[in-house]
Amino acid sequence: MADRADGGRTQSQNESRPGVGSDPRRSAAVAEREVEETFLRTVDEGRRRISRGWAPLLATGLVGGIDVGTGVLALLLVEHDTNSKLLGGLAFSVGFIALALARSELFTEDFLVPVSTVIARQARFRMLLRLWAGTLVANLAGGWIFTWLIMRGYPQFDSTAISSGSYYVQLGFGLRSMSLAVLGGAVITLMTWMQHSGPSMAARIIPAITAAFLLAGGQLDHAIVNSLLMFAALHTGHAPFGYLDWAKTAGWAALGNLVGGVGLVTVLRLLQVPHKVKQERENPALGVPIGDDRRVDGDAPDDDGSGV
Repeated sequence: MADRADGGRTQSQNESRPGVGSDPRRSAAVAEREVEETFLRTVDEGRRRISRGWAPLLATGLVGGIDVGTGVLALLLVEHDTNSKLLGGLAFSVGFIALALARSELFTEDFLVPVSTVIARQARFRMLLRLWAGTLVANLAGGWIFTWLIMRGYPQFDSTAISSGSYYVQLGFGLRSMSLAVLGGAVITLMTWMQHSGPSMAARIIPAITAAFLLAGGQLDHAIVNSLLMFAALHTGHAPFGYLDWAKTAGWAALGNLVGGVGLVTVLRLLQVPHKVKQERENPALGVPIGDDRRVDGDAPDDDGSGV
């Protein structure tokens, strides 16, 4: 006799389904497979990014600053003609689309990918600091150069650039500016997570447009975006602030971005798949554990330390 149907499902089917509270490590049916796959892609990408030499690291950071500069050009062009922050924010997405498709990189994008890699013990913390420092300096250098070219080529944008750049300095260092910086870090890190959720072109472009609109249209405090807008204002020679004001404003924004990106997105996303994080940590990359003397080829060195 056939199994009795119960609400469209047979008894044998019910019995074969995992029970409530099943361990996702043993039953794929209760695992967050999409999140697990995104996490593993993120860790693998982080291993690649964090192990680059200085030349490719700095070059990637430079073009990242330039790519965002194309967004600043679009923003100033639209705001100058329409006086609309929302339309300017939408135009700014040109820069983030360039970031996504040209495979360049922002300092704040590294709040998810390499941080996840370090937490998973697939890279050392000092390698993360090296990546952050190199990418930040290169982003700012590339952005400074590109905004200088913009203001030399479009002197009619002077008043728009001064207004846009002064906004961030006028925010000061209180709760409002920190809140906008935390939001900015969360938005850019969420964009990075979404872009690693799948290999399709849409998975890269749609998050880029969304994040760019929120950052520029909503005037969130993002260390690189606000720096480029402040650079544009400084290049006019008439900005009501100087480079010391820029440094303090950008540093405050970077702190908030770090809190929002790592605290509100990266850590919480990793907590969705703690068993996968544990599996990665139990199999660290060569050279990550303190005292690890394994070679890249996986063989232990000889007693004399020569490895031959």
